[in-house]
Amino acid sequence: MGRAYQNRKVSMAKTSDAKAKVYSKYGREIYVCAKSGGVDPDGNLALRGLIDRAKKDQVPTHVIEKAIDKAKGGGGEDFAPARYEGYGPGGCIVIIDCLTDNPNRTFGDVRLCFTKTKCKIGTQGTVSHMFDHTAILAFKHDDEDIVLEALLTADVDVTDIENDDGKITVFTPPADYFKAKQALADSFGGIDFDVDEIQFLPKSSTAISGDDLVLFERFLGMLDELDDVQNVYHDAEF
Repeated sequence: MGRAYQNRKVSMAKTSDAKAKVYSKYGREIYVCAKSGGVDPDGNLALRGLIDRAKKDQVPTHVIEKAIDKAKGGGGEDFAPARYEGYGPGGCIVIIDCLTDNPNRTFGDVRLCFTKTKCKIGTQGTVSHMFDHTAILAFKHDDEDIVLEALLTADVDVTDIENDDGKITVFTPPADYFKAKQALADSFGGIDFDVDEIQFLPKSSTAISGDDLVLFERFLGMLDELDDVQNVYHDAEF
């Protein structure tokens, strides 16, 4: 595990209309989260964390409020999560998380990205066992022992902790994500998290270069064009 996670998650929306895409993706995720867990961030910790991340990514307040207001209405689109797995160029492994209101369309679109770049889409579980599904919390602090003690006192299952030049990174199971955040807030006050996410971290890496790298970049570019794609995780090392 460790710092490699920073290079293994691909943030979508890097095209010329990047901001609009980021706003759209956050808006969709906030809408789904608020509709399923409640529109009050104080009572829906997942929503509160999502709003914090959106603000950190400079999503305007009106975009956030519009998504929450839409969820209050009870109607609207019925988005559902969809996850696709497979093999990319050079044998690297890939997980693609989507939010979709039409699973058949989304599967067809994602599959086309695979086939047009000589990649192979698999069934559920094809490669996910080669990733660790983990919550990651990173923030400025200079004493990992004090942080670890606070988490263990709160009965948080800490799978790993790192201190890199005054930046602490905590890894916990997804089930302990909110407990860990609360324990840190109780112990150290208002923390500005540099990373506050649940991600898939590859257990190993696959080096790609040359034509495989060109194909992989094309593959990511095609996925970037799909509105339904939220996140892409991989083990490719360039």
